[in-house]
Amino acid sequence: MAFIRQYQESDFDNMSHIVGSLVTLAALNHNPIRSPPTAHQCRETLPRSLCTSEPARRLAPYIWTHQYTLLSPSTCFVVDDGTGRAVGYCIGCPDTASFCAAYPQYVREVLEGRGRANGDVRLAPPPPDDDDSRLPWIDADTGRISEQALMQLAYSARRLLLLGSGGETLLREGYRGTMHIDLLPAYQRRGWGRRLLEALVAAMKEQQDGGGLWLGVGVENIKVLPFYEKLGFRVRDREATAAASTIIMVRDYEEKDKESAVGM
Repeated sequence: MAFIRQYQESDFDNMSHIVGSLVTLAALNHNPIRSPPTAHQCRETLPRSLCTSEPARRLAPYIWTHQYTLLSPSTCFVVDDGTGRAVGYCIGCPDTASFCAAYPQYVREVLEGRGRANGDVRLAPPPPDDDDSRLPWIDADTGRISEQALMQLAYSARRLLLLGSGGETLLREGYRGTMHIDLLPAYQRRGWGRRLLEALVAAMKEQQDGGGLWLGVGVENIKVLPFYEKLGFRVRDREATAAASTIIMVRDYEEKDKESAVGM
């Protein structure tokens, strides 16, 4: 019988498999003649433009998944199918500022360690953050997603979480935490998403006094907004984000307390 537990180191490959399985469906729905991609790929919540990019599929877990399980394992939860296999997860960190400060450990141990050893991380590391510039998402020579731009995100927590997404403003507003959630299709629409989020929020509230958390949704995947709204999230500024590449959603920690009070 399936149940929720905290992330374990042995879940590393299954986390990548979940990501790969979800993008297989997204990519095939978008382009039915395309061969199914392998593990260590992208996620359903990525814009469709990334789903057909081999570098994006390969690097996605290193941009949006593995740093959380390394640097904040106490706020990473999985759905275990009862055999020890992770079939869904909700991962995040309670404080993006502290997370960014600890990020060099992730670069050393995962990007330059496991990721490079297994062939997922292939290009040379980008130069250190010396300014706030970001490489163009599309390579001017090939017209495709730039692997260099993906590497820049993977190697820089500042670019990933603070620049472009309004992360610094969100920090000032009290939304210090951030998260990602993914479930294999067989475990979707069965209440696991809400239970995962409840476990994550409870863990984050133990480490943060007040405030809340945020997440980003690509505008090409706007269909997932109702799912997050059912989990207590709201679009922070729909008009301001309508033309941007990412829609920022926020959730106050006390939202759960309000729901519990109503249900009592």
